[in-house]
Amino acid sequence: MFMVHRFNIILPVKSQEFFLSYNSFHRTFCYKFQFLRSAAYCISPDIGKPVRYPKKISCEIILRMQIYLFRLSNLNQLSLIHNSNLISKNVSIILGSYGSGVSIAASDTFAQAKIPAVGVTCTNPQITEGNDHYFRICFLDPFQGTVLANFAKDELKAEKVYCLGQLGNDYDQGLMNYFKQAAEKLGMECVVESFPKNNSDFTSYLTTAKNEGADVIFAPTSISYAQLIVEQAAAQGIDMPLLASDTWDSNVILGAAKGKDVKVYVTTFYAEGGNAEFEKGFKEWIKSDSTNLSNNGGNDIISAVSVMGYDAYYTALEALKAAGTTNPQDVMAALPGVKYTGITGEISFNEEGDANRDSAFVKTANTESGLWDFVTVQGIDGAQ
Repeated sequence: MFMVHRFNIILPVKSQEFFLSYNSFHRTFCYKFQFLRSAAYCISPDIGKPVRYPKKISCEIILRMQIYLFRLSNLNQLSLIHNSNLISKNVSIILGSYGSGVSIAASDTFAQAKIPAVGVTCTNPQITEGNDHYFRICFLDPFQGTVLANFAKDELKAEKVYCLGQLGNDYDQGLMNYFKQAAEKLGMECVVESFPKNNSDFTSYLTTAKNEGADVIFAPTSISYAQLIVEQAAAQGIDMPLLASDTWDSNVILGAAKGKDVKVYVTTFYAEGGNAEFEKGFKEWIKSDSTNLSNNGGNDIISAVSVMGYDAYYTALEALKAAGTTNPQDVMAALPGVKYTGITGEISFNEEGDANRDSAFVKTANTESGLWDFVTVQGIDGAQ
């Protein structure tokens, strides 16, 4: 019999709500994660319909698990998550984050506490580099940048790309750099510009992209900037495709694009249609309560990060089962050998602790329905 299992979940900077669902003895406990732009978050349990039935040993773990959430108003408060706090609460494993910035900032604390962490959608290579305690289930930015460049060349037939990101933002600048490297190897030309933090007027940047004769605008920005870029591109009559990364995979972007003459493409970790049984249960739970529906933006669209959160949770369970104990150091030792067939695909880790991922989903915003349309599964060597 397993002891009481306690999970500390460190979550990302996001501006909308996502959901992580899991079940125990024919009950699905659905945890609502509310992400605010300040990196604050909360959690609340509800009971929904079954999505999936794990093995009995997983049920035993779920019944006995305790989850701790640390609420932060900004990155400076990461010091509140000190190693003595994690140790005193007998934390076995950490799930998170969705964002790279929070993950990098908290990494040393996790290392000092000797507790393993499983990142969800934190794509910056620095998170696992030289960090034996950190693992992740998502692809990395160098891979994503290459996939995006291949899509721009193969599917969008681009010869010249205008790249736009926030000045000083490691994610934006890093992904633009990876994209540019891959694009130039494919024979494309890149024009790179950056905008200052808190910028709200993208008129001049969009005009530059048009005047430069760009075929595609690549803008791997945060959701708040992305919404403005989409709206202002439509207002200016920009007819070139807007290409972006997983940060644009949001209901906010769908809302901004709906009813407008814009073309938006994003790479992401999952697209609806990948697992009908999972999606049916997930949507039923969302629609079963008006609060759930409201928290999901008034619709039952399943975000890729929600599905990744689900897979991260079950990957952690597999690590606990493999360790045969809740001792964090034993769980850390077990993680490299963990293999799990998730909703988003096969999950295993390489020597660096990164997931062995070889493809990404590409979606486009349907401006009539306000939904994402599946485009293709793209690898570094082209569509699969």
